[in-house]
Amino acid sequence: MENRTIGVALLGLGTVGFGTYKVLKTQREEMKYKIGAQLELRWILVRNKEKAMSKIDEPELVTDRFEDVLNDKKVEIVIELVGGTTFAGDYIEAALRAGKHVVTANKDLIASDHGRLMDLAKENGCDLMFEAAVAGAIPVITPLKQSLAANHLTEVMGIVNGTTNFILTRMEQEGMDFGEALSLATELGYAEADPTADVEGLDAARKVAIMASIAFNSRVSVEDVWTEGITKITADDIRYAQEMGCCIKLIGMAHSDGASIEAYVAPMLIPKRHPLAAVNDSYNAVFVRGDAVKDAMFQGRGAGEMPTASAVVGDVFDVARNIVHGCNARISCTCYRHLPVAKMEDVYSRYFLRVEVDDRIGVLAELADVFARHLVSVDQIIQKQRHISYRTAGKNIVTDEKVAFAGIGAEQELPGAEIVVITDVVREGDFRKAVQCIRDKKGTRRICSMIRVYSSDTQDR
Repeated sequence: MENRTIGVALLGLGTVGFGTYKVLKTQREEMKYKIGAQLELRWILVRNKEKAMSKIDEPELVTDRFEDVLNDKKVEIVIELVGGTTFAGDYIEAALRAGKHVVTANKDLIASDHGRLMDLAKENGCDLMFEAAVAGAIPVITPLKQSLAANHLTEVMGIVNGTTNFILTRMEQEGMDFGEALSLATELGYAEADPTADVEGLDAARKVAIMASIAFNSRVSVEDVWTEGITKITADDIRYAQEMGCCIKLIGMAHSDGASIEAYVAPMLIPKRHPLAAVNDSYNAVFVRGDAVKDAMFQGRGAGEMPTASAVVGDVFDVARNIVHGCNARISCTCYRHLPVAKMEDVYSRYFLRVEVDDRIGVLAELADVFARHLVSVDQIIQKQRHISYRTAGKNIVTDEKVAFAGIGAEQELPGAEIVVITDVVREGDFRKAVQCIRDKKGTRRICSMIRVYSSDTQDR
């Protein structure tokens, strides 16, 4: 066993930073056995020194000057947990140029600047590791780069945002509507004060960009990822999904046929038999399909102080082992292909469509005709009659249970019907044109929902 000490600097002492500090302390006695060397925490960079010094046992390590870290030749590993893309990007770039290895959990930065930073790390003979940037404690990045490297991967999909998964689970299991479930998630600390990045799918999109780049060896930026959130999912949608033997999950999807890449985030009906259907509350999971491994799934805590710290320190141990054995930068950027990212209109999927129409003779035939003219093959059409009242003139006001036309005119009780359509695998561009045609028809009262339906047939087409 080599009698060696490796200096480490921690940038940031927020939630994950403090968790990382605690894990480094608890692992101190076993490091020499797991790594072959001892790690020495030499600096903790923060903005508020007084606050940080009151949180830890070693206040002498705290600094608010990055130069202390950069100029310390004994610091060989820099752990960036500042977050954001401005200061964090400057710190990482400066550390790599100084020949220091970097471990980060910064999904924003990796999703937007992964290629350049990986190239910079290679130029300087450094490791840049970011396991914690996707799915917290769940090992995803390392398996994709190493354990599954012998595969031609065709699909990486998953539940990679715990907030939205918690909300959808409460809607399914307790019959809550979206607003109620979001309020509960906020109360319990699963949702931020501003939940936009979570509920609109933006957080998941960053993770999809990272996973797709690694899985398919071709660079995908977050701007390439089509993104939809869960704010339009209703209790009715959840109920229909259950009747179909499905549940609704916000899915981050990356698929490749070897010629192009599909990358998107969207709510999706998942059959109950699929492993992802059983992943509930704040848990995350990533499902992988390859030619040799076939199907595999990784599941666990996707965020939080200690789960994310687990992934961070795991990367630190890996870098330290490489230092001990003189083999840093052995796995650099793996994006050696240049595959185009498909436009969403060219992506194929099955769809669930729910629409309210006037209840009259011929309405189903008219819908079937629209779909046929737009090359949309229909698997099922189900009509569910509802009694919907409205006035004959005025402005359209829509609620879940009725359509009310407020204005001049005698109120009439006119029957309405809810139509549920399940398509076969169709091109999204064709389907959207058909839906727009239906929306413009005189007898259409509203398009209630349009949700993708997962099917292995979609990916094996």
